[in-house]
Amino acid sequence: MALRPVQVNIKALDHSAVGRFWAEALSWSVSSGQSGVTTYVGPGGLVWPDPSAVGVDVVSVPEPKTTTKNRVHLDLATTSADHQVELVARLQDLGATPVDVGQGDVPWTVLADPEGHEFCVLAPS
Repeated sequence: MALRPVQVNIKALDHSAVGRFWAEALSWSVSSGQSGVTTYVGPGGLVWPDPSAVGVDVVSVPEPKTTTKNRVHLDLATTSADHQVELVARLQDLGATPVDVGQGDVPWTVLADPEGHEFCVLAPS
């Protein structure tokens, strides 16, 4: 069997709030882990060990995110210039904020989730 990714892991002080943000942002469902310190986000809930898509696993941590740039972040695809504008506006309505990570003049938009995790909304290719 080929190796493939199944989850993206995000660490958060409030795993429930960050999980709800990503569930709303991606129009996916959200569920709590049995341990009470993890929130799973996926297109149809967590189906383990063979999920239908790469999900998001939001894990509780005791320390806030540092001010340095994330080592991993999500890139979200868009289908048109209008779709990019609409998606950025919807994500900001959900609590995302614009972020300057030194990207300069680029065709994508850099935002941060409610706990400051940066991600990009890409321009259509």
